[in-house]
Amino acid sequence: MRTTKIKKVIAALLASAAALTTGCSSSTKSGSVGVGFIFVGTKDDYGYNQAAYEASVAVEEHFGDQIRVFRSENIPETSEATRVLEQMIQQGATILFPTSYGHLDPALDAAKDNPDCVFFHQGGLKTSENLGTYFGTIWESFYLAGISAGAATESNKLGFITSFAIPQVMLNINAFTLGAKSVNPDVTTTVIFTGDWSDPALQTDAVNSLADGGIDVIATHQDSTKTIVELCESKGIYVCGCHADASELAPTKWLTAPIWNWSELFIDMTQTALDGKFKGSIYDGKYRGGLKEGVVDIAPYGSAVSEDVRAQIDAVKQQMIDGTFFAFEGEIKDRDGNVRIEAGVRPTVDELETCDWFVEGVIGSTD
Repeated sequence: MRTTKIKKVIAALLASAAALTTGCSSSTKSGSVGVGFIFVGTKDDYGYNQAAYEASVAVEEHFGDQIRVFRSENIPETSEATRVLEQMIQQGATILFPTSYGHLDPALDAAKDNPDCVFFHQGGLKTSENLGTYFGTIWESFYLAGISAGAATESNKLGFITSFAIPQVMLNINAFTLGAKSVNPDVTTTVIFTGDWSDPALQTDAVNSLADGGIDVIATHQDSTKTIVELCESKGIYVCGCHADASELAPTKWLTAPIWNWSELFIDMTQTALDGKFKGSIYDGKYRGGLKEGVVDIAPYGSAVSEDVRAQIDAVKQQMIDGTFFAFEGEIKDRDGNVRIEAGVRPTVDELETCDWFVEGVIGSTD
């Protein structure tokens, strides 16, 4: 990803018209600014938290003695997140990265009480004067992963294990299914909502349930993917991971995974805050980068993906980057047959992030 592209976006990353400083009421060591990161899971989950953690390491390595880094893992999406953020602020953190979707409201509470601190929330849909959100159009990568799944299945039955029926999750399920259907119109995607981002026991039950139903390819949108990927390998089920490259866990059944490239973006956001240039943003306080900006990508292909399928995915990926292909360009119907996106229409990112419906071929209840 070209740094110049990122800087043009980051030059205005939040809803404050005036530049903010990075000083909090708590004292910091001379020449050292505190930067805090909280994660809902562990740093080695082969998923969402690992991707964000690795970017936090990149920030620490880039700025060296200029900053002090605070990290806390396994922070629930409750008032406990507010407490941990406040504790980091008391220790001198003035730039804070609450990285889980459910950390948004706790972070907004902390931001309200600490107006001179800067908060960068990962994936949220609300902002404040000193808190903005960033995310990637990861659904582009889910579409590409779906192509690999649609080509690999023999049963035409795909599975998808995720957490909650929130808009970004539903959007990713839809993109995955559309990608699969682009090469195999007969496929269906059966979804299991675990009600948790990382629970290994729930993930194991979900894999077993899907396998019992004759599903031979499983994708996931879970923060922690290790259990799912390893179990799919042991059961002989093809697997698409999520958030980070977990191919080493499934040497024969790995296909690919939608992944994040957060490092450059985290570095530039931190620099923006350090420079006191924390201002308004595109998408009214929200930044969304995609394949074109290098924020999202797909993991290396596994041996189970043929050269022909790799070439097909690479071609669609380039069309997405060029802007000649858009995964959600209509006409697209929901699974009840209603037209949700009219022919020739390309919804905005904001419109897509309100998704509360499934495309044709998705099986599963959101209740």
